[in-house]
Amino acid sequence: MRVSGRYAPTPTAGLHLGNLRTALVAWLFARSTGRQFKLRIEDLDRDRIQAAGDIAAAQIAELAALGIDFDGEAVWQSARLGVYQAVADSLAERSYECYCTRREIAESASAPHWDGYRRYPGTCRDLTAAERAERRAVRPPALRIRADNARQLVHDHWAGAVEAEVDDFVIRRNDGVWAYNFAVVVDDIAQGVDQVVRGADLLSSAPRQAWLTSILGGSIPEYAHVPLVIDQQGNRLAKRDRPITLTELAAIGVTPAQVLTMLGNSLALCGPAERVTTSTLLPRFDPDSVPREPWIY
Repeated sequence: MRVSGRYAPTPTAGLHLGNLRTALVAWLFARSTGRQFKLRIEDLDRDRIQAAGDIAAAQIAELAALGIDFDGEAVWQSARLGVYQAVADSLAERSYECYCTRREIAESASAPHWDGYRRYPGTCRDLTAAERAERRAVRPPALRIRADNARQLVHDHWAGAVEAEVDDFVIRRNDGVWAYNFAVVVDDIAQGVDQVVRGADLLSSAPRQAWLTSILGGSIPEYAHVPLVIDQQGNRLAKRDRPITLTELAAIGVTPAQVLTMLGNSLALCGPAERVTTSTLLPRFDPDSVPREPWIY
Protein backbone atom coordinates (compact mmCIF):
# COMPACT_ATOMS: atom_id res chain seq x y z
CA MET A 1 0.00 0.00 0.00
CA ARG A 2 1.39 3.38 -0.98
CA VAL A 3 1.26 5.72 1.99
CA SER A 4 3.18 8.99 1.79
CA GLY A 5 6.21 10.90 0.70
CA ARG A 6 7.60 13.84 2.63
CA TYR A 7 9.67 16.99 2.58
CA ALA A 8 11.65 17.87 5.69
CA PRO A 9 13.44 21.24 5.68
CA THR A 10 15.56 22.63 8.49
CA PRO A 11 14.41 26.17 9.40
CA THR A 12 17.78 27.90 9.24
CA ALA A 13 17.22 30.16 6.22
CA GLY A 14 15.14 30.60 3.08
CA LEU A 15 15.02 27.66 0.71
CA HIS A 16 17.54 27.99 -2.12
CA LEU A 17 17.03 26.64 -5.64
CA GLY A 18 18.52 23.28 -4.75
CA ASN A 19 16.08 22.89 -1.84
CA LEU A 20 13.15 24.00 -3.98
CA ARG A 21 14.08 21.65 -6.82
CA THR A 22 14.26 18.69 -4.43
CA ALA A 23 10.92 19.67 -2.88
CA LEU A 24 9.35 19.83 -6.34
CA VAL A 25 10.68 16.40 -7.31
CA ALA A 26 9.50 14.94 -3.98
CA TRP A 27 6.02 16.42 -4.51
CA LEU A 28 5.82 15.18 -8.11
CA PHE A 29 7.08 11.73 -7.12
CA ALA A 30 4.53 11.39 -4.30
CA ARG A 31 1.54 12.77 -6.21
CA SER A 32 2.31 10.78 -9.36
CA THR A 33 2.36 7.54 -7.35
CA GLY A 34 -0.88 8.20 -5.47
CA ARG A 35 0.77 9.06 -2.16
CA GLN A 36 0.03 11.75 0.36
CA PHE A 37 2.75 14.36 0.85
CA LYS A 38 3.77 15.26 4.40
CA LEU A 39 5.76 18.19 5.80
CA ARG A 40 8.17 17.80 8.70
CA ILE A 41 10.14 20.68 10.23
CA GLU A 42 13.53 19.40 11.40
CA ASP A 43 14.23 21.91 14.15
CA LEU A 44 16.14 19.80 16.68
CA ASP A 45 19.45 21.67 16.57
CA ARG A 46 18.45 24.79 18.48
CA ASP A 47 22.01 26.17 18.50
CA ARG A 48 21.84 26.56 14.71
CA ILE A 49 18.22 27.66 14.51
CA GLN A 50 17.03 31.13 15.41
CA ALA A 51 13.37 32.17 15.10
CA ALA A 52 12.55 28.72 13.75
CA GLY A 53 8.81 29.40 13.63
CA ASP A 54 9.18 32.50 11.48
CA ILE A 55 11.65 30.83 9.14
CA ALA A 56 9.52 27.70 8.79
CA ALA A 57 6.47 29.85 8.00
CA ALA A 58 8.49 31.61 5.32
CA GLN A 59 9.64 28.29 3.89
CA ILE A 60 6.06 26.98 3.75
CA ALA A 61 5.01 30.19 1.99
CA GLU A 62 7.83 29.76 -0.53
CA LEU A 63 6.73 26.21 -1.30
CA ALA A 64 3.11 27.32 -1.61
CA ALA A 65 4.17 30.06 -4.04
CA LEU A 66 5.45 27.33 -6.34
CA GLY A 67 2.25 25.29 -5.94
CA ILE A 68 3.64 22.64 -3.58
CA ASP A 69 1.03 21.61 -1.03
CA PHE A 70 0.94 19.13 1.85
CA ASP A 71 -1.49 16.76 3.52
CA GLY A 72 -2.20 17.33 7.21
CA GLU A 73 -0.41 19.53 9.68
CA ALA A 74 3.35 19.99 9.75
CA VAL A 75 5.20 17.80 12.26
CA TRP A 76 7.82 19.63 14.33
CA GLN A 77 10.67 17.50 15.61
CA SER A 78 11.08 19.77 18.65
CA ALA A 79 7.62 18.62 19.79
CA ARG A 80 8.63 14.95 19.69
CA LEU A 81 11.50 14.82 22.19
CA GLY A 82 9.64 12.43 24.46
CA VAL A 83 9.03 10.08 21.54
CA TYR A 84 12.73 9.97 20.69
CA GLN A 85 13.62 9.28 24.31
CA ALA A 86 11.12 6.43 24.50
CA VAL A 87 12.50 4.84 21.35
CA ALA A 88 16.07 5.26 22.60
CA ASP A 89 15.07 3.63 25.88
CA SER A 90 13.75 0.65 23.92
CA LEU A 91 17.21 0.33 22.36
CA ALA A 92 19.07 0.47 25.68
CA GLU A 93 20.53 -3.02 25.29
CA ARG A 94 21.82 -2.13 21.82
CA SER A 95 23.33 1.27 22.63
CA TYR A 96 26.32 2.57 24.57
CA GLU A 97 27.95 5.81 25.63
CA CYS A 98 30.71 7.25 23.46
CA TYR A 99 33.23 9.87 24.55
CA CYS A 100 35.21 10.25 21.31
CA THR A 101 35.51 13.61 19.57
CA ARG A 102 35.21 13.97 15.81
CA ARG A 103 38.91 14.76 15.66
CA GLU A 104 39.79 11.58 17.53
CA ILE A 105 37.71 9.52 15.14
CA ALA A 106 39.16 11.27 12.09
CA GLU A 107 42.69 10.67 13.30
CA SER A 108 42.12 7.04 14.27
CA ALA A 109 44.12 4.72 12.04
CA SER A 110 41.52 1.99 12.58
CA ALA A 111 38.55 4.08 11.43
CA PRO A 112 37.38 2.76 8.04
CA HIS A 113 36.46 5.28 5.38
CA TRP A 114 33.57 5.10 2.94
CA ASP A 115 32.10 7.67 0.56
CA GLY A 116 33.53 10.67 2.37
CA TYR A 117 32.41 9.41 5.77
CA ARG A 118 34.82 8.32 8.52
CA ARG A 119 33.18 5.28 10.08
CA TYR A 120 33.35 4.78 13.83
CA PRO A 121 36.03 2.24 14.83
CA GLY A 122 34.31 1.10 18.04
CA THR A 123 36.66 2.77 20.52
CA CYS A 124 34.07 3.05 23.33
CA ARG A 125 32.06 -0.06 22.54
CA ASP A 126 33.39 -2.27 25.32
CA LEU A 127 34.46 0.17 28.03
CA THR A 128 34.09 -0.96 31.63
CA ALA A 129 31.90 0.94 34.07
CA ALA A 130 35.03 2.45 35.64
CA GLU A 131 36.37 3.57 32.25
CA ARG A 132 33.03 5.17 31.37
CA ALA A 133 32.96 7.03 34.69
CA GLU A 134 36.50 8.31 34.10
CA ARG A 135 35.66 9.58 30.63
CA ARG A 136 32.31 11.01 31.71
CA ALA A 137 34.17 13.27 34.13
CA VAL A 138 35.99 14.81 31.15
CA ARG A 139 33.13 15.26 28.68
CA PRO A 140 29.46 14.29 28.37
CA PRO A 141 28.85 11.21 26.25
CA ALA A 142 27.10 10.76 22.95
CA LEU A 143 24.93 7.67 22.54
CA ARG A 144 25.71 5.15 19.79
CA ILE A 145 23.77 2.15 18.61
CA ARG A 146 25.60 -1.15 18.31
CA ALA A 147 25.30 -2.36 14.70
CA ASP A 148 27.73 -5.29 14.98
CA ASN A 149 29.18 -4.64 11.51
CA ALA A 150 25.86 -5.29 9.79
CA ARG A 151 25.71 -4.80 6.05
CA GLN A 152 22.66 -3.13 4.55
CA LEU A 153 21.55 -2.99 0.93
CA VAL A 154 19.16 -0.31 -0.28
CA HIS A 155 17.85 0.40 -3.75
CA ASP A 156 17.78 3.98 -4.94
CA HIS A 157 15.61 4.87 -7.93
CA TRP A 158 18.47 6.63 -9.69
CA ALA A 159 21.67 5.38 -8.05
CA GLY A 160 20.60 1.73 -8.09
CA ALA A 161 21.84 -0.76 -5.51
CA VAL A 162 23.82 0.79 -2.67
CA GLU A 163 25.33 -1.48 -0.03
CA ALA A 164 27.43 -0.47 2.94
CA GLU A 165 28.55 -1.67 6.32
CA VAL A 166 26.62 0.00 9.12
CA ASP A 167 28.91 1.34 11.80
CA ASP A 168 27.92 2.14 15.39
CA PHE A 169 26.42 5.53 14.51
CA VAL A 170 25.34 8.26 16.92
CA ILE A 171 21.68 8.43 17.90
CA ARG A 172 22.08 11.24 20.45
CA ARG A 173 24.88 13.79 20.37
CA ASN A 174 26.91 14.66 23.45
CA ASP A 175 25.05 17.99 23.72
CA GLY A 176 21.79 16.06 24.12
CA VAL A 177 20.44 16.74 20.62
CA TRP A 178 18.93 13.73 18.88
CA ALA A 179 20.93 12.81 15.79
CA TYR A 180 19.59 13.18 12.27
CA ASN A 181 20.00 9.50 11.37
CA PHE A 182 17.92 8.52 14.39
CA ALA A 183 15.18 11.15 14.43
CA VAL A 184 14.30 10.90 10.74
CA VAL A 185 13.82 7.14 10.99
CA VAL A 186 11.59 7.44 14.06
CA ASP A 187 9.56 10.15 12.33
CA ASP A 188 9.29 8.40 8.96
CA ILE A 189 7.91 5.28 10.66
CA ALA A 190 5.45 7.36 12.70
CA GLN A 191 4.27 9.35 9.65
CA GLY A 192 3.87 6.30 7.43
CA VAL A 193 6.53 7.53 5.02
CA ASP A 194 7.34 4.83 2.49
CA GLN A 195 8.96 7.07 -0.12
CA VAL A 196 12.01 9.20 0.71
CA VAL A 197 13.02 11.71 -1.97
CA ARG A 198 15.90 14.02 -1.01
CA GLY A 199 19.25 15.38 -2.17
CA ALA A 200 21.96 13.07 -3.47
CA ASP A 201 24.31 14.27 -0.72
CA LEU A 202 22.28 12.15 1.72
CA LEU A 203 22.59 8.89 -0.24
CA SER A 204 25.39 7.59 1.98
CA SER A 205 23.09 7.81 5.03
CA ALA A 206 20.44 5.55 3.47
CA PRO A 207 21.98 2.16 4.50
CA ARG A 208 22.23 3.29 8.13
CA GLN A 209 18.67 4.56 8.17
CA ALA A 210 17.29 1.50 6.38
CA TRP A 211 19.02 -0.76 8.90
CA LEU A 212 17.61 1.19 11.85
CA THR A 213 14.16 1.13 10.26
CA SER A 214 14.30 -2.66 10.25
CA ILE A 215 15.59 -2.79 13.83
CA LEU A 216 12.60 -0.68 14.93
CA GLY A 217 10.15 -2.91 13.09
CA GLY A 218 9.39 -0.52 10.23
CA SER A 219 9.32 -1.16 6.48
CA ILE A 220 12.27 0.20 4.52
CA PRO A 221 11.03 3.03 2.29
CA GLU A 222 11.66 3.52 -1.39
CA TYR A 223 14.60 5.89 -1.88
CA ALA A 224 15.22 8.42 -4.61
CA HIS A 225 18.14 10.82 -4.17
CA VAL A 226 17.89 13.83 -6.45
CA PRO A 227 21.06 15.00 -8.26
CA LEU A 228 22.34 18.23 -6.72
CA VAL A 229 22.37 21.77 -8.07
CA ILE A 230 25.93 22.99 -8.64
CA ASP A 231 27.60 26.19 -9.84
CA GLN A 232 29.76 26.69 -12.91
CA GLN A 233 32.83 25.50 -11.01
CA GLY A 234 31.15 22.25 -9.99
CA ASN A 235 30.60 23.28 -6.37
CA ARG A 236 27.40 22.48 -4.54
CA LEU A 237 25.06 25.46 -4.60
CA ALA A 238 25.51 27.70 -1.57
CA LYS A 239 23.52 30.71 -0.45
CA ARG A 240 26.56 32.97 -0.45
CA ASP A 241 27.20 32.52 -4.17
CA ARG A 242 24.42 34.63 -5.72
CA PRO A 243 20.69 35.40 -5.30
CA ILE A 244 19.18 31.92 -5.08
CA THR A 245 16.18 32.10 -2.72
CA LEU A 246 12.73 33.20 -3.86
CA THR A 247 13.05 36.40 -1.86
CA GLU A 248 16.43 37.24 -3.35
CA LEU A 249 15.28 36.34 -6.85
CA ALA A 250 12.14 38.47 -6.44
CA ALA A 251 14.37 41.42 -5.58
CA ILE A 252 15.90 41.22 -9.06
CA GLY A 253 12.55 40.74 -10.79
CA VAL A 254 12.31 36.93 -10.99
CA THR A 255 8.82 35.73 -10.04
CA PRO A 256 7.90 32.40 -8.41
CA ALA A 257 6.22 31.40 -11.70
CA GLN A 258 9.50 31.98 -13.53
CA VAL A 259 11.37 29.98 -10.89
CA LEU A 260 8.94 27.08 -11.36
CA THR A 261 9.56 27.21 -15.11
CA MET A 262 13.30 27.21 -14.44
CA LEU A 263 13.02 24.19 -12.17
CA GLY A 264 10.65 22.38 -14.52
CA ASN A 265 13.03 22.96 -17.42
CA SER A 266 15.94 21.61 -15.36
CA LEU A 267 13.90 18.39 -15.00
CA ALA A 268 13.12 18.27 -18.74
CA LEU A 269 9.42 18.83 -18.01
CA CYS A 270 8.87 22.11 -19.87
CA GLY A 271 10.45 24.64 -22.20
CA PRO A 272 12.73 27.40 -20.86
CA ALA A 273 10.07 30.10 -21.28
CA GLU A 274 6.88 28.03 -20.89
CA ARG A 275 4.40 29.15 -18.25
CA VAL A 276 3.55 26.15 -16.11
CA THR A 277 2.03 25.17 -12.77
CA THR A 278 2.65 22.12 -10.64
CA SER A 279 -0.62 20.76 -12.04
CA THR A 280 0.81 21.21 -15.54
CA LEU A 281 4.02 19.42 -14.63
CA LEU A 282 2.44 16.51 -12.75
CA PRO A 283 1.12 14.49 -15.73
CA ARG A 284 4.43 15.03 -17.53
CA PHE A 285 6.53 13.69 -14.68
CA ASP A 286 8.28 10.39 -15.21
CA PRO A 287 10.92 9.59 -12.57
CA ASP A 288 12.84 7.50 -15.10
CA SER A 289 13.28 10.62 -17.24
CA VAL A 290 14.74 12.85 -14.50
CA PRO A 291 18.27 13.88 -15.55
CA ARG A 292 20.85 11.80 -13.71
CA GLU A 293 23.57 14.44 -13.67
CA PRO A 294 23.68 17.54 -11.41
CA TRP A 295 21.95 20.66 -12.67
CA ILE A 296 24.37 23.53 -13.31
CA TYR A 297 22.83 26.83 -12.23
